[in-house]
Order: sequence, then C-alpha cells, then structure tokens
Amino acid sequence: MVNINRVFNDHRLMRAITGLSIAGFETLRDRFYQVFQNVKQERYQQALSLGTRKRALGGGAKGRLRTPSLKLFFILMYLKCYPTMDLMGLFFDLDRSNVKRNLDNLIPILEMTLGYTLSLPKRRISTLEEFLEIIPEAKDLFIDGTERPIQRPKDKARQRKNYSGKKKTHTKKVLIISDEKRRIGYLSPTRPGRVHDYSLFKDEFDPKTIPKDISLWMDKGFVGVERDFPGATVVMPKKKPKGRELTPYEREQNKVISSIRILSEHAIGGIKRLRIIADEFRNKSDQFMDKAMYLACGLWNYQLEYR
Repeated sequence: MVNINRVFNDHRLMRAITGLSIAGFETLRDRFYQVFQNVKQERYQQALSLGTRKRALGGGAKGRLRTPSLKLFFILMYLKCYPTMDLMGLFFDLDRSNVKRNLDNLIPILEMTLGYTLSLPKRRISTLEEFLEIIPEAKDLFIDGTERPIQRPKDKARQRKNYSGKKKTHTKKVLIISDEKRRIGYLSPTRPGRVHDYSLFKDEFDPKTIPKDISLWMDKGFVGVERDFPGATVVMPKKKPKGRELTPYEREQNKVISSIRILSEHAIGGIKRLRIIADEFRNKSDQFMDKAMYLACGLWNYQLEYR
C-alpha cells in the first residue's frame, strides 16, 4: 500500500502525483468526503425503500481505501499519472477489477465535488446570456482547439474519421474558451480529430450568442469567423496573402497578438499536466474520454485558487 503520509509532507511530491498543492488537496478532500457521505446515505435510503438492503449503514466488508484522503488520492493519482489498472492495483494492494470498480464509484463523486466548488466549465451555450456567464466580467476571451492522441482504431471508417492531418495521428478534439487568468469557462463536446477548429466553433455557436463588447482572441485556424459572425469583436493574427509577404508592421502586430494569445496555450498546458489527457488514451469508452477532459478542466480551474 502506498505511503500517503510521505506525500503530505512533501509539496513537490503532492503536486507530482495529484496535480494539487497540499492545501488544495486538503480543502478538496473535506468537500469530497461530504459529497461521498451524502451519496452513500442516498443509496442506502434507496436500497431500504426497495427492500434490497439488510445491513445497517456502514456494515459489511471494509475496502482498502478506508480514509477520505486515500479515496481522493486514489482518483487524483489515476488522472494525473495515468498508470495501468495493474500498476494501480500494485500501489494500493487491490485486484485490477477492484481498481476499475473504485474508479467507477469515485469519479462521479469527484465530478459532483468540483461542481459544488464552481470549478467545472460549461458544456453548452444556447443564448447570449449563457455566453456572458462563462466567465463574468471578462473583457477578453481566448478560443482555441486542442487534440488528444488515441489508439489507432481497427475499423477503417473510424481511422479516417479520427485521423488528424495536423498531428499526423489519430486524435480527439475539443474547443476551449478561457480568460486572461487562464481559467477555462467552456469546454465543447469531444469530436473526432478530423474536424477543423473553425468547423467545431460554427457547430457549437450561433452568431446571436456572441457578445459584441468582448474581444475574442483566436489563431489563424479560425479564418472566416469575421465573415460568418459579423457582430463579433475578433482579434486574430493576419494571414500571409498568397503571392506576397506581410509588411513589417503586420509582422510586428502578429507578434503582439501571439504574445497575448499565449495565455490560451498556458490554459491548455495546465490541463495537459494530467497524463490521462496528454498521453495516448487507452480506455475504450468515448464517454469516459469526454469525462476525463471535463474533470481535467475542473481540476485546473480549482488548483488556480490553491497554487
């Protein structure tokens, strides 16, 4: 069994294994345990009403992950380090099937906990009011797409669908909106790697939902947005015209824009501290792939408060 006490005495080790500071972990642990107890009580009452529960609450065999700290450490270590089920079982003295069972039980608890801390990004925007609620009071928002490598599908149709010409491999893609503080306010549904960033943006947003008084910082992958979204205030590097070079002034402007828009890359880099996002995704469930990105964004937003 892993010695969790050693981790609690080493700030660097805590960040390396969980992605959080010690203070951040302890605060999240208290909220996590409260949610865990509430869910446990609800399940107990439901089982009593259905007549499928005979033992009192807390009865039965005790699991290996007995403390709130171990439960939270278990799930955060999996997301941050992304070990195999066998390796997780070795660390926590569990069978691989029990590792999977614990992941299935604890991931929803972590999601609910991050929801209570208001750390999770929005997943759908249908109105102008909802767009303004992404990150209140922000005057600049940064929009960018990011890709995650996946295992090469066996089916040829899925291979073509998920092949990214940009990355030269099979990927899944999402669109992210963040602010100047690198907080992620919106995360799109997960799409195949073949989908272009701007196509994903057009699929998710209607011109009526885009506010006029907020500057939208984008890269050259979104060329055409000013034509299709005439009311939007877009800041984008100038693309090199065919057959001629950019002027020195235009090149200098592009450098300035890129130096500011780098905040979007910092936010994406923060998410990819979690190896489950940066490494080739091994799990077979597309639903869990989307959930992993959702949790990664929530953990990044949460840790910004506890650096």
